[in-house]
Amino acid sequence: MHDRPDGPGEVTPVPTVLAEDGVLLREGLMGVLERFGFPVVAAVGDGDDLLKAVDEHRPGLVVTDIRMPPDFTDEGLRAAVELRRRHPGLSVVALSQYVELSYASDLLDSGDGRGVGYLLKQRVGDVREFASVLRRVVEGATFVDPEVVRQLLRRRSDPLERLTPREREVLALMAEGHSNGAIARELVVSDAAVGKHVGNILAKLDLPPDEDVHRRVQAVLAYLRGS
Repeated sequence: MHDRPDGPGEVTPVPTVLAEDGVLLREGLMGVLERFGFPVVAAVGDGDDLLKAVDEHRPGLVVTDIRMPPDFTDEGLRAAVELRRRHPGLSVVALSQYVELSYASDLLDSGDGRGVGYLLKQRVGDVREFASVLRRVVEGATFVDPEVVRQLLRRRSDPLERLTPREREVLALMAEGHSNGAIARELVVSDAAVGKHVGNILAKLDLPPDEDVHRRVQAVLAYLRGS
């Protein structure tokens, strides 16, 4: 029986391809993925093998490092973007050692923006949280590491000067995929207060209000990445 990070019940296995050139980290990630219901059908060490493995196995999820051989620049990213072009329903989570904003923008712009995540490798240290994020991405969510969100906000600071400090906090949590209720719990405020902040944010950023949480977050992310 696999552990489930987000509650009781059976876990639907999600066949996964893992791309990571570091042998020790790859082995560790394989163990975590298997434990939480993501059976690894292929584990590879470079972008070319990642493309081949996904074409062969047709997994539901790809977890890939961004920097891999031979140049250790953006091989994993380019492979991920190409795979989302070839397989529109494929969920992809990219792992990075450092915040690289151009990589975040490219990844978020791939496909239709659904089922994609950008995590710093430090996130893997909390295996249950990591597995929960993977499950949410497979279910169609978009997840951006909080530090990436903060740096995106700083880079796009000029149009966001209209937001209050509290609205910036709410926007960052929105971009991480949190619901109004989750934001209220995080900030220890009422749901009504969060709803008011969200309405103000959307109005100030000239984004139409929308009851659909996913489309709301996508609109904010699209604004942050400048599309």
